[in-house]
Parts: sequence; C-alpha cells; structure tokens
Amino acid sequence: MPRQVDHESRRRLIAEAVCRLADERGLEGVTLRDVAARAQVSMGAVQRCFRTKEEMLVFALGHIGERIGERVQARLVRSPAQSAGTALGHAATEVSLLREEHRAEARVWLAFVAQAAVSEVLATTLKANYAALQEAFTRLISEADESADRADRAAALDPQREARALLALADGLTTHVLVGHLTPQEAHDVLHAHLAGLWEQPDRQQ
Repeated sequence: MPRQVDHESRRRLIAEAVCRLADERGLEGVTLRDVAARAQVSMGAVQRCFRTKEEMLVFALGHIGERIGERVQARLVRSPAQSAGTALGHAATEVSLLREEHRAEARVWLAFVAQAAVSEVLATTLKANYAALQEAFTRLISEADESADRADRAAALDPQREARALLALADGLTTHVLVGHLTPQEAHDVLHAHLAGLWEQPDRQQ
C-alpha cells in the first residue's frame, strides 16, 4: 500500500520553511521552489498543499499567530493561581517577542505585517490574530481591574480601550528592539511600567 501522507503536518512543515526563508531574506525572497528545497519536499508536494504562493503565506502567518497564542495560553495555564494582573504581564511579554529565542520569530512577524499593508488577504489573517489577542487582553484587564483595591469605582478602566493600547505598545516594542532603538531589557521596563500604571492613576479619566 502507498504510504499515507499527513497533509496537515506537511503544511506545517512547509510553513516552517517559509518562516526560515523569510527570516533570512524577507518575504520577497520566498519562492515555491526554495520553500520546497528547504522543507525537503518536492515542488509537487508544495503545490498539492497550497494552490498559490499567497495561500502558502496566509497559512504561514496563521501558523505563527497560533504559536504565539499557544505560548500565551500556556503561561496562563501554567500558573492558574496567579492574579489577572500577573497573567496580563506574562501574556503581554509573550506577544512582544522580546526574548532572544523569539528574535527570529519577531523578524518574520514584522515581515508579514509589512506585507499585509499591501495584501488584503494577509491583512485579514493578521486582523484575526490581533482580534484574538485583544480579546484575551480585554478579559485579563477586566478581571484585574475588578480585583483592584480602589475606593473610587467610577475610575474603573475601559478594558477594551486599554487592551488596544497594550497590544499596540507590545507590537511597537517588538519593532524598537529589532532595529536597536531599545534593548530587550529597556523594552521590558517600558512594558511593565505601563502595566503598573494602569492601576496607579485613580484620576485617569478626569
């Protein structure tokens, strides 16, 4: 009998090859032929998984988003007794890709962000990734704010607005570290100063 091929595993193998090539030469340097060579599969195998290069890139972007989302979820599950504020800090740190082991992933993520500015289909995938992260941030901010020790409940945060701001900050810090404007430690300090400030400003809505 012919050997059965795990179609989804092959798609993920190809997505990893796309990411490695994008890290080395940017998305403009990613070709179906080079992806096949890097993944050690035939051109026919790549074309059976993806009809076009754009379809392949969309899947690769979703693959990166899933990895980041899984790490965020793992941090939350690993310490179920942690406060919502602590969990939010862990989640934001994962999203900002500040650690050295995530530097290549950060370069690839930003390459996709740049390409999404001129590709509607990539932008659609990227917006879905951001929406999922924003929802997680919104929930954690809401939980943390409800448990905050504050006499003036009228000064409560707008969780969705703060989630948008935090997601934008995390994304911006990724860029600043990659271009060398900030060190990872400086970016980490900026991120956590922002988080601490969320519950240290009782007059923030005045």
